[in-house]
Amino acid sequence: MKKFLAMVLALTLALTMVGSCALAEDVTLKVWVGDNADIEWINGVIDAYKAAHPDNNYTIDVNIVSEGDCKSTVLADPEAAADVFTFADDQFNDLYAAGALQQVMIDADEIVAANGGADATVVLAASKDGELYAYPATASNGYFMFYNKEYFTEEDVQSLDKMMEIAAAAGKKVGFPVSNGWYLYSFFQGAGLEMHINEDGITNSCNWNATDTAITGVQVAEAILAICANPGFTNADSDPFVTGVKDGSIIAGVSGTWNANVAAEAWGENYAACKLPTYTVAGQQVQMGSFAGFKLVGVNPFSENVGEAMMFAEFMTNYENQMGRFEIRAEGPSNVEAASSEIVKSAPAIAALAAQAAYADVQRVADNYWANAETLGKILVNGNADGTDLQTLLDNAVTGITAAPIQ
Repeated sequence: MKKFLAMVLALTLALTMVGSCALAEDVTLKVWVGDNADIEWINGVIDAYKAAHPDNNYTIDVNIVSEGDCKSTVLADPEAAADVFTFADDQFNDLYAAGALQQVMIDADEIVAANGGADATVVLAASKDGELYAYPATASNGYFMFYNKEYFTEEDVQSLDKMMEIAAAAGKKVGFPVSNGWYLYSFFQGAGLEMHINEDGITNSCNWNATDTAITGVQVAEAILAICANPGFTNADSDPFVTGVKDGSIIAGVSGTWNANVAAEAWGENYAACKLPTYTVAGQQVQMGSFAGFKLVGVNPFSENVGEAMMFAEFMTNYENQMGRFEIRAEGPSNVEAASSEIVKSAPAIAALAAQAAYADVQRVADNYWANAETLGKILVNGNADGTDLQTLLDNAVTGITAAPIQ
């Protein structure tokens, strides 16, 4: 039945596109991008799309919905959601299951080939049962360490302890978003503890409270508390990181390609980036892990202009516009031709992301991870002010992370 419906839709789209060639139409699309910093880029995409399709009259409205919030915003009212929207790949399964992703019916084979083929990780992240349901947009939705070479050598940035020592001596800070569950994962994963989604697709497995592992959960929590208490450290998510880099208070910090231009502009010739450093836990140096992921573009099946929405989504994620996004936002392309270009490969942020890839896991988690990990991170950032026994603190966090969702 699904294949039959897809064939019907494909025929309908073909007839619609033929008709639109003969008669000018007024077409309205609503597009969501993830950040205010995307506005310059998406406005350029829209202008280029209109120029490439002069026979129709387009009204394309842009709004900001973060990639992290896109799923919940779409699913709150799919019929009112944007025609085209950008989202993080870990949201794909929930959007697909809710029927909120239109199968790609125009140029699917060409899009797959341009992004590395059917076995490419980004294509698999955008597909279900071998069919494409989203448009690969970036391959750089991960994080790494930015640093200012005025203060640090390449050897210094291998160790978080050394970086914080240098920062404290200079009256500066190294930023890390411990209170954000996306980044908190780094400490536990690096220490050999696990957290991942189960085969049911709705619950997680997590052993962050383990007592019988080579490094226990309590030892990781103790290490995080020590880091957060260090005078050379500050808890800094994206906005505080940007502010600190610009005002000079932060001389190194963990973020992603979306803030590469900020660091490059602030530090000039001293701008650099590298993999995440090691940190001290249980008396040893442990390499930090991370999440890796992709940004995808979805088309709303409830769109009144679903054919045009697919055409725009394809255009928005093509070689030229992925290169444009890289040039404006320094986001790494998923398009293989763009990713292999010398200008992309020579970018410090892209090189750092590639170096961190060996220690990164594809982001696949169920919803109950996020709020519970954030709560744990905030408690640790604030020094466990209530004095809760650390084993109890981790037991509570794991109970929440692994809980079944409320129906």
